[in-house]
Amino acid sequence: MGMLVDGVWQDIWYDTKSTGGHFKRQESVFRQKISHDGSTPFAPAANRYHLYVSMACPWAHRTLIFRKLKKLEDVISVSGVQPYMLDKGWAFNADYRDHLHGKAYLHEIYCQADPKYTGRVTVPILWDKETGTMVNNESTEIIRMLNDDFNAWGDAAVDFFPEGVSDEMGALDERIYHTLNNGVYKTGFATSQEAYEESVGELFATLDFLEEHLASRQYLAGDVLSASDWRLFPTLIRFDAVYVGHFKCNLKRIADYTHLRRYTRELYRYLGIAETVDIDHCKAHYYGSHKTVNPSGVIPKGPVLDYL
Repeated sequence: MGMLVDGVWQDIWYDTKSTGGHFKRQESVFRQKISHDGSTPFAPAANRYHLYVSMACPWAHRTLIFRKLKKLEDVISVSGVQPYMLDKGWAFNADYRDHLHGKAYLHEIYCQADPKYTGRVTVPILWDKETGTMVNNESTEIIRMLNDDFNAWGDAAVDFFPEGVSDEMGALDERIYHTLNNGVYKTGFATSQEAYEESVGELFATLDFLEEHLASRQYLAGDVLSASDWRLFPTLIRFDAVYVGHFKCNLKRIADYTHLRRYTRELYRYLGIAETVDIDHCKAHYYGSHKTVNPSGVIPKGPVLDYL
């Protein structure tokens, strides 16, 4: 784990001493958007854009889901990093190649976009092949672009931001992000008992709330499958395999919740979604990369997840 400082890679873990043991996530920096009216340099086009992802990363998983469901696999190319994120950060190898630039490390891609970049090197990345730079590295904004801006080449009938539903889901999305999507990291990377207990309490309060919420609904917005579901799913599908053990999120498992278990299984079995999930890759990354959390690097064999 590390970061770039003025374009130079440094092996620096998160500073939790200054935050009382709390993990603080850095805001995404590259936040430009694709435009149809020329207001940005990035126009929608087939075969112009490229995604950099990790099969382990829940944020990147969102973009793979939208690429799959919007039928954009022949429109937007993709490169994935290898499972282990060690002293040089996300890396490529013979099996996981950088198909655009042939780089060895993802931080080199960031430096290509900004030679003086300071910050964490994260996935996903939406890269513009035409201008040779990064458009965006914020998953929520990338999935909106994949949903809205490529209908001329993908499946225009599929819309996960239906009118009215997105506004209704806004407050719920915000809670889920802070206490669950990011909450598993705040729990797992906490370095004080107080910070850990605060985060794990908020996390399971949200899971308990969602269990009740889904008792009378098929999806978060009722009978309408929306982006809110696909923002939540990558966290749920990793929960029992990784977060329960590795991040000490062990008050309950998703398997212990009747409605969350049903919901996770149903989303996993949705058209083509199983192809975007690689639990072994996820386990290898988390257990093998976070030496401050799991110094031995030993990867557990289990659990057996029957809903997979």
